[in-house]
Parts: sequence; C-alpha cells; structure tokens
Amino acid sequence: MLRAVFLWLSEQPRIFGFVRQNRLARKLASRFVAGETAAEAISTLAELNHGKLSASLDLLGESVLHAAEARRACATYLDLLDRIRAAKANANVSVKLTQMGLDVDEALCIENMRAVIGRAQQHGSFVRIDMEQSSYTEKTLQLFTDVFYPEFGNAVGVVLQSYLRRTASDVDAMIALGARVRLCKGAYQEPDSVAFPDKKDVDAKFITYMERLLEHGNYPGIATHDEKIIAHANKFTKSNAIPANRFEFQMLYGVRRDLQSKLRREGCNMRVYVPFGTHWYPYLMRRLAERPANVAFIVANVLKESVHRR
Repeated sequence: MLRAVFLWLSEQPRIFGFVRQNRLARKLASRFVAGETAAEAISTLAELNHGKLSASLDLLGESVLHAAEARRACATYLDLLDRIRAAKANANVSVKLTQMGLDVDEALCIENMRAVIGRAQQHGSFVRIDMEQSSYTEKTLQLFTDVFYPEFGNAVGVVLQSYLRRTASDVDAMIALGARVRLCKGAYQEPDSVAFPDKKDVDAKFITYMERLLEHGNYPGIATHDEKIIAHANKFTKSNAIPANRFEFQMLYGVRRDLQSKLRREGCNMRVYVPFGTHWYPYLMRRLAERPANVAFIVANVLKESVHRR
C-alpha cells in the first residue's frame, strides 16, 4: 500500500510543481539533494572539501526515453566535469546508463558515455557507472567489461549490489579485471529469485564481498551507513595490514554527517554521494517506493545524528 502511494506521488506533476514552490518542502529536500543546478552542486563541494570529504556528483533523472534528454544529460555532465576542474574540487561524477540513453538506443548511450568518461580522463578525474534495477545488471557489466574499461581503464568504475544472488561471481570478475568497484547493498525492489529478501543475508554477503575487495580489489568504495559493518571493515583492514589509502567509505549526502566527519578525523577516506537536479521530487518518491523502510531509516539516522551533536 505504502509503495503504491509513493509511486503515485512520483507521477503527479501538479504535486511536483507545488512541492518545488513550497519553502518547507525545499528546505527538507535540501538536506539530501544539493540544489537543482550544477552551480549549487559545486557550491556544496566546497563545504564538503573544507571538511576533508571527497564527493561524487549525481545528476538526478534516470530512465530517459528521448535522445534529446540523453544528450542534455551528457552535456550537463561535461559541464560539471569542467566546473569541478575549474574549482579544483576533490570530486568525481556518478552516471546511470539509462540517463545516457540506454533505453533509447545503445549506440547513443555508448557515444554519450565515451564523451563523459573521455572528458573525465582528460581532467584526471573518474566516472562511476551506477547500477540500476537487476534487469540492467547484465547489460551494464557487459558494456563496462567489453567497451568502457578496455578503452578508458581506471578512469571508469562500476557498482555491485550485495543483495543480488549473482554478485559473488561479479566480484571475482571485477577483481580479475582490476576494476574499481563500489559495493552497496542495493535499494530496488527485486524478486526473491534474483535478490536475497532478508536483511541478515544481504548484510552477510556485503561483509563477505567487502573482505574480498579489501584484500584483492582496486581501491574499493565501501558504501554503507551501517556502523557495525564499518567497524568490521576497520578491524579487518588493521588485522590484515591493509592501509587506509587502499579503500574509501562512501555515504549519501545528508545521511549520518556526524559519522562521515568522525571517520574522516580517524584517518579514513570518505566520499559523499551528492545528488542534484530538478528531478529531486520524483527521485525521492521512487527511492521510497522501492523500499518504504527507507522512510524509517532516514528518520532514525537524522534523529541519531541530532543526539550525537548534543
């Protein structure tokens, strides 16, 4: 029922129009989304970098259905990479293949991605290809392995999700390739045949894959807000003499900012994923629809952070 409500809300342009004009709604959204423009996103980088946090900028708006939209998204990313370089910011970018036109025309998607990764490579930067629903996993990894990684090497990386049943073999494949992997748990609603339904199984798999990537991977990104898993990672790296510069933790903008700063003070590399753009309302609604439990998660972590600050 709750999932259906969120999906309905995400598809209501009149509500979106109202919300975008509502000061309180925009203020609440600003905690998790760094504005609607590239300029606002770059301004956020300055604040994060001042706190010695690196960042990855993510233009909201996946699953585009028209070539013109995909080309506009590509142009925005090219401009974004130029702005990051001009600002001398410690940041890279995160891109979804469906935003680059994968659902429109695979050749268009490849063309756009080559432009974005090529610009990042010229600037000495990096592009993370985000992972979407499981229906895109095989194609995303195939394009990464056969096209983008051979052409651009470690100027491009990919994301693996611990809740997918296939991920064990994908971790091994990426380690063998020498590719940079971001490991996350996964946030989409998937059938049990594709993904582990129980949190305890997803967490256990995350730890298993995390350990393999920490030992054998190429600068993995450990994307979690789970303090128990973070503590496990720190204990594991110390026990296995893995230096802190061999990996980084990654968290979402606006979630557990206290923990982000704490880990950085302790000498851990910390990257914050920073979404921005005009599609913030449908984006947030769709994320909540995929897992309504995220509502409780966000509220709990905001409260936890508030308590820690007192």
